[in-house]
Amino acid sequence: MSIAVSRALCRVLSRQAAVPTNVSSLMGVDGHVSQGPWFASVLTLKTSAPLRAEPKKKKKVDPRREQMVRERLKKKLKKLERVPPELIPIEDFTTPAKYMDETRVRGAPQLPFEESERRALLLKEWSRYKQTFCYEQTQHRAEMEAVGLAVEAQREALEELRLESEELYQAALRPDPLLFPFNHQGPSYTPPKAQYEAPEGKYNNITKVYTQ
Repeated sequence: MSIAVSRALCRVLSRQAAVPTNVSSLMGVDGHVSQGPWFASVLTLKTSAPLRAEPKKKKKVDPRREQMVRERLKKKLKKLERVPPELIPIEDFTTPAKYMDETRVRGAPQLPFEESERRALLLKEWSRYKQTFCYEQTQHRAEMEAVGLAVEAQREALEELRLESEELYQAALRPDPLLFPFNHQGPSYTPPKAQYEAPEGKYNNITKVYTQ
């Protein structure tokens, strides 16, 4: 920028030196030099950006070299296709090594003689209660035996009825709606809400990310 300004000043000075001797005609009434074609104001100096940029030259590309690079890339892709993809392990199905140690055995605690006798007597008393004094269990067992006997008798009766008449057998297999009158209407289908946002519970995502 300073070089351009200095050049412009030199041009102005050279023009002033070439002014003719009859300078009085250019003088104003107040004695100052008037603006004329021979005198250019310094404020009117204008500079432009240097236009010396060289256009980029295109690099010469060797077609053989390009072909070699393409062949190398094709070989790398073929090698990657031959290698089978690595399977992501499922950690839930993998037993940790510390649990597979056979020497890690938990021994039974050594109970004193009084404690072992107390537990044995308690177990005998509980077994006696379950077998003899538990009325609910004996009643349930009796009901189950009665149901089993009824089902067995029904099966035998149906077999004998089938030997007598196939029509009567098919009629006996049909359900009787008057035996147990019961009508029930289930929930009707409703479309989902468009603006409903299901709440998400709080959780900590500890899933590991595997990269191939």
